[in-house]
Formats: sequence, C-alpha cells, structure tokens
Amino acid sequence: MSQIFNFLFGQYADYQTLDIILEIVAVIFGFLSVWYSKKNNILVFPTGMISTLIFVYLLLKWGLLGDMMINAYYFIMSIYGWYVWTRKVDSTHLTPITRTTKKEKLIGAVIFIATIVFVFGVYTVFDKLTSKIAYVDMLTTALFFVAMWYMAKRKLENWTLWILGDIISVPLYFYKGFTFTSLQYLGFTFIAISGYFAWKKSLGKSNQTV
Repeated sequence: MSQIFNFLFGQYADYQTLDIILEIVAVIFGFLSVWYSKKNNILVFPTGMISTLIFVYLLLKWGLLGDMMINAYYFIMSIYGWYVWTRKVDSTHLTPITRTTKKEKLIGAVIFIATIVFVFGVYTVFDKLTSKIAYVDMLTTALFFVAMWYMAKRKLENWTLWILGDIISVPLYFYKGFTFTSLQYLGFTFIAISGYFAWKKSLGKSNQTV
C-alpha cells in the first residue's frame, strides 16, 4: 500500500504545505465549475474563476507557462462567458444552448492554430522546448482555448473538445508530478461526457427564461 501511495503522491515530498493545500482547493473548485457547467448553471463562472486564479499562481511558481496561460485565459473567458450566459436574446429569454455555425467552426480553427503558434513562441523565448511534453502542452492548450470559447458562447461542441483535452491531460499531469490535478482531469472526463449528453437534450427546446 505504501508503495502505491509513494507512486501517486511521493512527488509532493518536496512541496510546500501551502502549495499542496492550494492545489487541493483549486481542484475542488475546478470540479464544482465543471459540475455547474454540466448543469447549465451560471455558477460555473465564479467557481471556475477561483480555481483558475489559484492555478495561475501555482503554475507560474512551478514554471509551467503553457498551463499557466490556459488558466489565465480561462479567467478572462469566464468574465466574457458570465456576460454571454446572462445576456437576454429578447425580453424574457437568455442565450440558449446551440450547435456551432460554420463561421464559429472557422473561428475555432483560427483560435486553435493561433494558440499553437503563440505558445510555441512563448516556449521558444523562455527555452521551454526541452522535451516532447512541451508539444503535448501546446496541443492541450489549443484544445482548451477553443473549448472555453465555445462554452462561453453556450455551444454544444465545447464538450467534445473538453473530453479530448481531459483524456490527454490525465497522464500528462501525472507525468509532471501533479497527482491531484491528474485525478481532477480524470473526473473532468466523466463529467464532460455526461455534460455533452445533458446539453444535447436541451437542443431544440425553448430558450432559458430569465
């Protein structure tokens, strides 16, 4: 049993206690955010903002620039999403769940490519292209950037991208030495699958009322 525990959590031996506590708190609020997103509940944004702020601090401290930028972007998009989700499309209805249009798919592709180029540039400037993990970081960063933009606009396809990115992130974060965060993404994967089907049921129904 001790060998299993050391395999999963041994990397925390050199971490400061405060950082471990902060990671756990961030993971808890991250779970809450994804759960509220599945429920199509506006609380997805304040809970997500708490989680992302903590992760921005931790990831910057740990030198994980790609992951830090993901969370900084999440925070900014949470502000935008909070506005979109509470915006009235008429006098009584809020922005509904819909599928992406051809234009939105094109914008998503542009965001994906632009993110890859931007993160590659940042990693090059800070000399972080030292392993293949950096390239996986670029991929997950790009997937999550598009997913967050789609979620902010209440597009069903956001869940497909979350699922793919979450699956990749489980072994990625474990390899980096962040077991709690790896377990978080494992949980995110199942919630995202459930969220996809929950949102899909809402397609074609009347818009959410104020």
